[in-house]
Amino acid sequence: MSPAASTDKKQSAGARILGSASAGICEIAVFHPVDTISKRLMSNHTRISSAAQLNSVIFRDHAQQALGKRLFTLFPGLGYAAVYKILQRVYKYGGQPFANEFLTKNFKDNYETLFGPKTGKALLSATAGSLIGIGEVVLLPLDVLKIKRQTNPESFRGRGFLKILADEGFGLYRGWGWTAARNAPGSFALFGGNSFAKEYIFGLSDYSSATWTQNFVTSIFGASASLIVSAPLDVIKTRIQNKNFDNPESGVTILKNMFKNEGITSFFKGLTPKLLTTGPKLVFSFALAQSLIPAFDKLLTK
Repeated sequence: MSPAASTDKKQSAGARILGSASAGICEIAVFHPVDTISKRLMSNHTRISSAAQLNSVIFRDHAQQALGKRLFTLFPGLGYAAVYKILQRVYKYGGQPFANEFLTKNFKDNYETLFGPKTGKALLSATAGSLIGIGEVVLLPLDVLKIKRQTNPESFRGRGFLKILADEGFGLYRGWGWTAARNAPGSFALFGGNSFAKEYIFGLSDYSSATWTQNFVTSIFGASASLIVSAPLDVIKTRIQNKNFDNPESGVTILKNMFKNEGITSFFKGLTPKLLTTGPKLVFSFALAQSLIPAFDKLLTK
């Protein structure tokens, strides 16, 4: 056994579920309007050159209404968003430790031989995150419905959730390949950036022993790296998902049109507001989950 072997404390499955679900609930309560703004900016195909245009892109048909009424329109798809976000956070934040434990048990020596004990441990965490990110496509239909409600509510045409499931079937998994391609490097960077910061900035041997402040700081590194790495594929994914159900468009077609009509900078549309909006959201939920999981574990094991 290597002297630098992982000493991370293993939390119970119950603690991981409760901690991740609580983080998801808090995240959706605070950041859903911000997420709606980000998605609408990414879905916009025109250049925004004035405050009036920005107002129209964000609030759409309600742009001329009073501020209070406009703000209320930033909560479309809240039901889909809540279910999706809680399941996503439980799967991602609660599932990554299990994947990390599996990889550590079976491949730790390989990683330490290739990259050294500290870097190898951080890369194991990043690889586990990447694998979990790929599997996240299982939740894609809920993400699709959330984004359509936020950016293209006309596509529902008065249909309810069950009716849409019956009508669209596996069409709700449209863009799954692009989603997996975006999630793999994005989750790798999220968990990897977080782990590298814990390893090299704070020198933690047990990542679960991090304080709230340490979790917050390391989450900033992970979230920023994740958003930058995944930005181009995230724009394509969003544009695939916000099309009408009866007028789908492939990711390749969207990619070609973006190059032709909008230029290479279009692949980073919404990145700045995303770093300023989605970044804090991801930092908030990731840091909260990492702090709550050990706290729940202490409560459950008393």
